[in-house]
Formats: sequence, structure tokens, C-alpha cells
Amino acid sequence: MDLKKCIGLGIAGNFADHLEQAKESADFINVKVDEKDAPKGIFPFYLPDSKSFLGQYPLSSQKLVLPQYKANVHMEPELALLCKISYDESSILDIAPLKFAAFNDCTIRKDGAKKISEKKNWGESSKGVSTDFIDIDKFENGGVLDSYRIASFLRRGDRFEPYGINSPVLGYSYFYKKLKKWIIDKLNNQKDSNPLENINQYIKELEKPNYALISIGATAYTEFGENGFLHSGDEIYVCIYDSRIYSQELISSIIKSDDTSKKDGLSLLYQKVE
Repeated sequence: MDLKKCIGLGIAGNFADHLEQAKESADFINVKVDEKDAPKGIFPFYLPDSKSFLGQYPLSSQKLVLPQYKANVHMEPELALLCKISYDESSILDIAPLKFAAFNDCTIRKDGAKKISEKKNWGESSKGVSTDFIDIDKFENGGVLDSYRIASFLRRGDRFEPYGINSPVLGYSYFYKKLKKWIIDKLNNQKDSNPLENINQYIKELEKPNYALISIGATAYTEFGENGFLHSGDEIYVCIYDSRIYSQELISSIIKSDDTSKKDGLSLLYQKVE
């Protein structure tokens, strides 16, 4: 699958405490949600062939290039779904998650941004996705994703620290059928309001893309990660791993040893910050 042909979308607020730690909860104070822990909305980070800044392909599996201007930039460790989109004449009928991978929804922390997307794509290599996509057997309880966890780390010189809190994939506020139903509704009905945008309009302008890469929300940060904005020279890692095969200690050991070889039950993203 050529990811340059996929619309790139992200979900805001799908993991407890993340928005509060990122100092972004105030951005969504006027956004109405159905439940207390519901995600806040969907944002675009890449629109293929768009003439706007979102037309820049931002994904890299090797490096993370910081903005050319001074900015506080956070890694956002999360899981991304590669989905096939089905349509009828006027709306999206279904999304089918086919594969998943480790993702870094890297974000500028800045006040005054009118839309979430303004903090998400500042050019080439401003996002990260692993090349290790893992097949999804079924996107529901009892499927392969049940046993996976998300871990992330940062290496800065001799210092090696967990960046996000090691979390089960099932710890997402919305997941499986509930998440899928919510995504379809937002793709069809989300309005341009407050920090959110009309995604359906973008989809129509792109002439109904067949595939979407959807990052479904960042984990909460460790104390180090919450205040650990990225510096040139940092090395960052996001891991989605099968907890039936790997322990937290083993994952940490694999990362510390610089072993980035492909392994069963592991989607690993490594990026060097420039």
C-alpha cells in the first residue's frame, strides 16, 4: 500500500489524561461529546495532492525533522490503523481496519492555533510510522489486537527514558466496534467548528480516497515525557508489541540494545531527531 495515496487522519482525546498533560484540554472546552471519556474529534494531518500545507507528505520511518522555527515539539506515541473506506453516493458506509502499526503523531505545542491540524504537519518527516504493519484478523474482542501494548522511549546521549506510559491497546477510551461506529459518524457529520474541521468535505475534494491511515490517539505521558520536548540528536522509539511474546522488560532491553530488526508480534518505529 502506497501511504502517499491514503488520507491521513488522527483522533484527539482517545486516551485518558493525554490532553490535560499536553495542556490542550482548553482547546476542546466548547466541543460537545456524547460521553465524558469520548474522543473529541477527528483532524487531518495529510491530504494527498492538496494545495494547502496538508498536501505535504509528512511520514517517515527513519527521521523526525523539527520545525525551522523555535517550537516545543512532543512525540505522541500511538497506534495507527490502515483502513479501507466504502461509500455510497453521498456518504461513507464503512471503514475496514486491515493492518496496524506504531505511529508518532508528533505535535507542536503552541497557543492560539485555530485548528488541530495547524500543529500536526510542518513538512517532510514531521510524523512517524513504522514499516512493520501487522495484519488485523478481526477488529473486535477476541482478535489479535487484544494482547498488544504501546510503549515509547527517548534516548538523549547516555540517558534512556520511557516517554509514554506503557499501556494496553484495550486502554483506549473508544476501540473496536464503538470506535469504528464513532469514526464513520465523524467522517460523515463532523462540522467545521472550534478546533475541528469538516472531514467529509476534504474526502469529497479528494474524490473519495479508497484508504485512510488513522492514528487513534496518544497514550498518557510519563513525568519525563510530559515535559520532555524533543531536541535535535534525540532518538525516539514507539513500539506496539504482543504482550504474550514480550514483557515490558524485554521490550526495553531490545530498544536499549539498538535491535531494530523485524520481529513477529512487534511493530517498531525508530526516528532520529534532526
